[in-house]
Amino acid sequence: MSDEKKNDMKKVKELIELMIEKDLVEVEIVEGDNKIHLKRPGSSVTFQTAAQMPMMAPAAPAPASAPIPAAIAAADDKLADIKSPIIGTFYSSPSPDSPPYVKVGDRVTVETVVCIIEAMKVMNEIKAETTGTIEKVMINNGQTVEYGQVLFKVRLD
Repeated sequence: MSDEKKNDMKKVKELIELMIEKDLVEVEIVEGDNKIHLKRPGSSVTFQTAAQMPMMAPAAPAPASAPIPAAIAAADDKLADIKSPIIGTFYSSPSPDSPPYVKVGDRVTVETVVCIIEAMKVMNEIKAETTGTIEKVMINNGQTVEYGQVLFKVRLD
């Protein structure tokens, strides 16, 4: 193994140790074309890395006790809320010149990315975690969101 790859693996191990120490559930670091995404569902850790990822300080996207965006049924039959799992800035698309991830009328599945919430300079992809059709977008692009704030209304299948 090359010295460069050894250094990359050492950086990943350091991030994993930091996640365990600070009880972080997920960390994503993006710099240019390089991306590292560490996620710890329960007690196991999975990771994806890009080669030659420079070391950056990770940020805590959500407390370990907070549920990741759960779609909770609303009073209206078969309508669910996609709520923000963290405090941050809402972005409907990956970049200003890109189309939104979803719009009213789009069908979503559990794994569909519906938006990004930026928290402490970390871009967190938020997934629908339910299956249905987007009925209403509750937040404007660039708006600050609170933990638990409703982002989308979804008509369940």
